[in-house]
Amino acid sequence: MPVEITASGIPLYALPALWPALPEIVIAIGVLALVLYGALRGERSTGDVHYAALALLALGFVLVVTSPAGTEVTFYGAFVADGFAKLMKSLALMASIVVLAMGKEHFEKAGIARFEYPILIVLATLGMMVMISANDLIALYLGVELQSLAAYVIASFHRDDARSTEAGLKYFVLGALASGMLLYGSSLVYGFTGTISFPEIAMALSDGASPGVIFGLVFIAAGLAFKVSAAPFHMWTPDVYQGAPTPVTAFFASAPKIAAMALAVRVFVGAFPTIVEDWRQIIVFIALVSMFLGAFAAIGQRDLKRLMAYSSIANVGFALVGLAAGTVEGVQGVIVYMAIYLFMTLGVFACILGMRRGGVALETIDDLAGVARTHPGFAFAIAMLMFSLAGIPPLAGFFAKYYVFLAAVEAGLVTLAVLGVVSSVIGAYYYLRIVKIVYFDEPKGAYEPAPFTLRVVITASTAFMLIFWLAPAPLVSAARSAANSLF
Repeated sequence: MPVEITASGIPLYALPALWPALPEIVIAIGVLALVLYGALRGERSTGDVHYAALALLALGFVLVVTSPAGTEVTFYGAFVADGFAKLMKSLALMASIVVLAMGKEHFEKAGIARFEYPILIVLATLGMMVMISANDLIALYLGVELQSLAAYVIASFHRDDARSTEAGLKYFVLGALASGMLLYGSSLVYGFTGTISFPEIAMALSDGASPGVIFGLVFIAAGLAFKVSAAPFHMWTPDVYQGAPTPVTAFFASAPKIAAMALAVRVFVGAFPTIVEDWRQIIVFIALVSMFLGAFAAIGQRDLKRLMAYSSIANVGFALVGLAAGTVEGVQGVIVYMAIYLFMTLGVFACILGMRRGGVALETIDDLAGVARTHPGFAFAIAMLMFSLAGIPPLAGFFAKYYVFLAAVEAGLVTLAVLGVVSSVIGAYYYLRIVKIVYFDEPKGAYEPAPFTLRVVITASTAFMLIFWLAPAPLVSAARSAANSLF
């Protein structure tokens, strides 16, 4: 009996190779075991499940890092393991591990430690890994929804807090709308190309795109913009960041951003490489609106978590400048930017988690007043992180912006790069204002000693900001190799 072959050359009845997806399979089996263990032991399992979840994510990280080089496609073309996926999964897993480790004592002090939290973090991370390796529209949607459904729950994890409940509800309602837009756009692309596979979509559009495909592409871009909290689809971000427990906000600002940006790169570069001029206009618009909205809207914020929400919107806009270039250098810039952004964000949220006085968690900018006199090391770390977010040389944040702006200039997007620099200068105001408050305002009292985990994260992220310029080659070359795997 002859074996039927699909359009991509894969035997229809062949058993898919599992090795390329080994990290995902191990994490999926492990998290199911944790669910069973937690259900059997109840709240007594909270500590055990937390450490087991950390070990499971660490195992997934090791499996990703040690996976063989090259590109492998499995599950009938739906899943791809390449250099780009390897690097972005490593960053996403690293972020999840750090956030999970940072949040343990916060949840215990708040009296809301439950075994479900680390399980949901692992499930969201599994969804992110699927997103990063998605090679067709169905895998894209499955990964997005697995990550999103877990995120909706942890946003409202503090059930007795009205702000947390409101955050989860807003995130869910707007997330459902974004998922609908993503599905509608995917269905239009499928209808006009006859395929859901990214490589086959690229082949179908080799002679250009019809208006129907462009229409579908706009809806896909809108859905993805929501996932990275890019303007004008950012409406959920400030309220959810402020209302969710701080460790959850740190998670939203780090790992899902890495995965969603990786997915956006894979969709536009992998499925639509022949119509760059068509989708570039969309990305340029989203990047510009995000950069300037983030720069202006953050100026009046007094809550640190809301300020970081608008900061993340602006940072996504900067990263999208690299994607708008549509070149290897542009993708390289996106990867470098997101890696540096990850270290900056984790460091800032570790500082926020370390702000406790009298058993109360503090979250406003005014609570940082005069910290330099009571905690000089803590103040120095905050100052370096803020300077880096502002893009002041020679800190790492400067190089993050340098690579994306350079890629835009080389692609002929000079006006976009110039406007990006202008928005960066505007945004520097609220970062420098925090440094002024830390060093020149009257202190309000000392903080409680920060847990060891937070001190490690703050020290590591600050050190990275300071020494990156001495040895940028490892990250830059790794980003170059990962970008090359997509072209």
